[in-house]
Amino acid sequence: MQTVEEIAKEIVGREGGFVNDLDDPGGATKHGVTIHTMRRLGLDLTGDGAVGVADVRALSRTQAEAIFIEHYFRRPRIGSLPVSLQASVFDMYVNAGGNAVKILQRLLRQMGHDVAVDGVIGPQTANAAQAAHAAAPDHLADAYGIARRNYYFRLADRRPASRKYARTRAGGKGGWIKRAEAFISPRYHMTEAEFGRRVAAWG
Repeated sequence: MQTVEEIAKEIVGREGGFVNDLDDPGGATKHGVTIHTMRRLGLDLTGDGAVGVADVRALSRTQAEAIFIEHYFRRPRIGSLPVSLQASVFDMYVNAGGNAVKILQRLLRQMGHDVAVDGVIGPQTANAAQAAHAAAPDHLADAYGIARRNYYFRLADRRPASRKYARTRAGGKGGWIKRAEAFISPRYHMTEAEFGRRVAAWG
């Protein structure tokens, strides 16, 4: 079983270095930590009295890992979920914040559990997730990963500027889809033909 520290290192590895993509609502980002997160946390790494792009550039991998562990795993209480879900929900929380939990809550509701879709892991969500895992221990993580993949597709359906994150210029699976499928059993990965049909309407 992976430790939260090992999962955080993997997340930082997937996120990559500094980027400032105008199509990304997150703004300037390094190792997956956005400028908005750094401002919220008051991380003035350059000591100039303001948190700006230079502070994002100055962020180290170790600092990013510490931010993720504290603010994207411990505080959201991801550790209260079944172990099989923790890595995927943690990774998605870094990528999408509370939407990572809402995806899980909607899935739990589809499975018959009475939970609120509020993006918060409280006792109700944690207990429902544990019950769902007990009922389908070999399927819950895959079901979450598939729901996560569908979330990315829907985002790209609605926002053409985001399609480059779901589909490469060559027409293959983009980073979002590969990221979701990293937590799904290979038998549930989309074939290239299936993927092509799913995104055909994008032009």
